[in-house]
Amino acid sequence: MRKLELHWKILIGMVLGLVFGYIMTGVAGGETFVSNWIKPLGTIFVKLLKLIAIPLILASLVKGISDLKDISKFRNIGVRTIAIYMCTTLVAIILGLLLVNIIQPGDGISEETITKLTDTYVNDSGVTSKLKTASMQKSKGPLQFLEDMVPDNAIAAMSNNRLMLQVIFFTIFLGISILLIGEKRAKPLKDFFDSLNDVVLKMVDLIMLTAPFAVFALLANVVVSAGDPELLVALLKYAGVVVLGLLIMIVFYGILVAVFTKKNPFWFLKQMSPAQLLAFSTSSSAATLPVTMERVEEHIGVDKEVSSFVLPVGATINMDGTSLYQGVAAVFIAQALAFDLPLSEQLVIVLTALLASIGTAAVPGAGMVMLVIVLESVNFPPEKLAIGLALIFAVDRPLDMFRTVVNITGDATVAALVAKSVGKFGKPKPKHWDDHLDEVK
Repeated sequence: MRKLELHWKILIGMVLGLVFGYIMTGVAGGETFVSNWIKPLGTIFVKLLKLIAIPLILASLVKGISDLKDISKFRNIGVRTIAIYMCTTLVAIILGLLLVNIIQPGDGISEETITKLTDTYVNDSGVTSKLKTASMQKSKGPLQFLEDMVPDNAIAAMSNNRLMLQVIFFTIFLGISILLIGEKRAKPLKDFFDSLNDVVLKMVDLIMLTAPFAVFALLANVVVSAGDPELLVALLKYAGVVVLGLLIMIVFYGILVAVFTKKNPFWFLKQMSPAQLLAFSTSSSAATLPVTMERVEEHIGVDKEVSSFVLPVGATINMDGTSLYQGVAAVFIAQALAFDLPLSEQLVIVLTALLASIGTAAVPGAGMVMLVIVLESVNFPPEKLAIGLALIFAVDRPLDMFRTVVNITGDATVAALVAKSVGKFGKPKPKHWDDHLDEVK
């Protein structure tokens, strides 16, 4: 009998999780049961993925740079990566603004719904914490993001997944230094990182064995902890605009893959599906990063020299899905609260959303922090900021799940484009968790 592929197992786990969660919402004590006995399984899975994210970046990026031999190749990869990321993010923001101006979802929100949403969420701890975080972010200087990239303690940076840019900076610095001391002197250290890379990738394979059960737990918890269904329905038009934009971005990525790599876009999406399904379940690009790297390298055929740089950087600065959401959400809030937002102000949104995406933490809910910064850039009344966030808070988590899928698909697309442009796009070589099992029996 043919073995069921991983993405089908994960998809089955997701569907069962949604059904189970829905059933539990109608059972007395169901939410408590899911929270106490089901949710921890998903939490452990996400922790395991985050556990290996930093070691994977360290090992993979050092190996990728040291394998290049020629330091100028790394410069070419870096310049192309940043340029393409900026272009795709720009496309995402403009697309979001076009859709929200054409469909105008905010015009259909009644005063009664606005009042109900405000009363429900304006004092929510999630909303107030986002406002506080955004305020701290805005108070920083224009070059603060460059300053934040450079760690003063490499070990401390590696102990915090939110400091991924610092880890990438240190790792690139280390990799280039290994290249510059010559192959003979570098060999012991290079062998260590090569071996570490193989070990961490094997850890990814082992963790993925539990993925179907983990997504079941994660989705069941999302369903039982969802807000008032009536409020979700009231925001359906807004959510529909965001999801439509995200689907168009997926089509856009497929076109890029077909045109520049000559690969079938449906094949590309199929290879990425396990990572996409995990991104949907976890709402975190950082947690999904180890799986994204494994799929891109082993199942799509991007050389490690490219993927080891493009994907960790993408998980931090490439937020296409989140940036599209910024444009839609900002204009939707302005429409709903009758705040005039002319074309000139919307161009400011494009620039601010582009800059805000750089260095934003690749964790759930980071998009709302960016949104506050975007709204403040167009002089949105400060006293209405909490009301604005309250308007969209009810559907933020499900939309976060969708936009994270687009974020990691964009990362993989750019990795494929860069790899093709520098001659580092080869044949896929999938590995399995039990490849060397016979050697240790």
